[in-house]
Amino acid sequence: MGIAELLILAVGLSMDALAVSICKGLAMKKATVRAGVTCGLWFGGFQALMPLIGFFLGSLFAEAIEAFDHWVAFALLVLIGVNMLKEALEKGDSCPTNSADFSAKTMFVMAVATSIDALAVGISLAMAGTENIFLAVTLIGLMTFTLSALGVKIGSVFGSRYEKKAQVAGGVILIALGVKILLEHLGVLG
Repeated sequence: MGIAELLILAVGLSMDALAVSICKGLAMKKATVRAGVTCGLWFGGFQALMPLIGFFLGSLFAEAIEAFDHWVAFALLVLIGVNMLKEALEKGDSCPTNSADFSAKTMFVMAVATSIDALAVGISLAMAGTENIFLAVTLIGLMTFTLSALGVKIGSVFGSRYEKKAQVAGGVILIALGVKILLEHLGVLG
């Protein structure tokens, strides 16, 4: 994957964290820089760590499934994308009642919850033959940090107007990347 594709992947993966950060901003009377940085560090850190773990796990069995690894990468990315779309299109208030809670326990749980899909993407990156995982996780972490920090401010200023749209965009991006990986391995794309 090139830098442009990694940036697109990073944006797609960061959409769940952005949505949660918007909820955090909604729950605050006034967004603070500290709240934005807190969200950014938790979410960005876990979004970088999980694909790294997934990559190394995927690398352990990549040779054994080399003949169909592109199907695995495709399936994981599409499943994650479809799940994001499903969550975005569900009715109801998606912001939890404890949105203003920035305790380590709450942030840890939210960071893990928003980055589980990144673990599967890390496996997909191993299957896709990504050569520089450290560049990938750095871009994913930095993008998630930035969007999460901005999400707190967006939530406090604009409300929840963009939360579901962010999740839809993330889902579409991940599905498109999965299809691209599959089509490349099948020889349909360059």
